[in-house]
Amino acid sequence: MSELDEKQVRGAPSSENIVLIGKKPPMNYVLAVVTQFNNGAKSVKIRARGNAISRAVDVAEISRNRFVTDVRVNHIAIASEELSNEDGTRSKVSSIEITLGR
Repeated sequence: MSELDEKQVRGAPSSENIVLIGKKPPMNYVLAVVTQFNNGAKSVKIRARGNAISRAVDVAEISRNRFVTDVRVNHIAIASEELSNEDGTRSKVSSIEITLGR
């Protein structure tokens, strides 16, 4: 599922500047964050679940310290989401949303 499809499934409006973190290398997501800010975004939300949480923190820090040095972390939200597994059972997965802003 592409990131755009995932945004629509999760109900995120397309007008929000959201980067969903997956299994790709962190620099791919850093490029997405930097591009959002270069296109005039005032804030960008970085979202991740499960094992991708550490990658999301890396993306936020690399973006902030190396490429867009005038942004800061405005907000960090953590939560647990309940997901359905392939076998029909439910499991809880941790999630994080890091908001970077100017």
